Amino acid sequence: METKLVLLGTGTPNACPNASGPSTAVIVGDRSYLVDFGPGVVRQAAKAYQKGIDALRPDCLTVAFCTHLHTDHTAGYSDLIFTPWVLERKEPLKVFGPKGICEMTDYIEKAYAVDIDFRINGFEKANEEGYKVEAKEIQPGIIYQDDRVTVEAFPVSHGTLESYGFKFTTPDKVIVISGDTAPLEIVAEKAKDCDILLHEVEYTAGLSAREPKWQKYHQEVHTLSVDLAKIAQKARPKLLVTYHRIYHMEIQDNTVDVEAEIARRNEAILQEIKDAGYDGAVVNGLDLDIF
Repeated sequence: METKLVLLGTGTPNACPNASGPSTAVIVGDRSYLVDFGPGVVRQAAKAYQKGIDALRPDCLTVAFCTHLHTDHTAGYSDLIFTPWVLERKEPLKVFGPKGICEMTDYIEKAYAVDIDFRINGFEKANEEGYKVEAKEIQPGIIYQDDRVTVEAFPVSHGTLESYGFKFTTPDKVIVISGDTAPLEIVAEKAKDCDILLHEVEYTAGLSAREPKWQKYHQEVHTLSVDLAKIAQKARPKLLVTYHRIYHMEIQDNTVDVEAEIARRNEAILQEIKDAGYDGAVVNGLDLDIF
């Protein structure tokens, strides 16, 4: 039974043309486990399904974990709740996240009460289980376990927002996902000798060109490439994959070739990681990459 990591979305709050909202899937055999549900999550899953990942057929999306409640990581939540149901998901969605996830779930269900009523009692006669959500607020420690995977949540630092990273242990792999975080020793500890460390990163040279107030903010809530190098050097994962890359550039400037500049900054981020002392395998994860 093979474990895979599928990057459904590697973006940030910016409306980047080549990066969907943050969402990741851990695949173990024929089951999928999502981490975060940024904008476009279900359609990205459908694209991955078309690439041969059967576990990401939309009606098979039944278990998800949320790192924190920022909009870029949760704006696709209603999509994840309702679209797979419309496509015949027959069981409730199980969701595990920080404090506030239950309240968010309740408000979404109330917001779509008219649609739910029409689909169940109108012409469609949809099933009465697939739109439901079993949401659970988590604490650090083992938060989920079945016959394929054990999921451990650990606290990370993303300002004052309750935030978590996750460690997935399966029969053949250990995968650690940082979530949004400032550089922390606990990430290196949890990722020690893992197969894949998926970690957020920001472009160090790009941040140095910004105003002091933004430099202070980003250093408190995100991880610079030079600091990621130190974490990875301690953890020694078999593969370091970056995502949620913050480039510190104007994404909405249509007078420049944004994609070319993003590609340049992607290469620069990798070089910064290497120049800061990390000598292991590292790649920039892109939407729909499979590891």
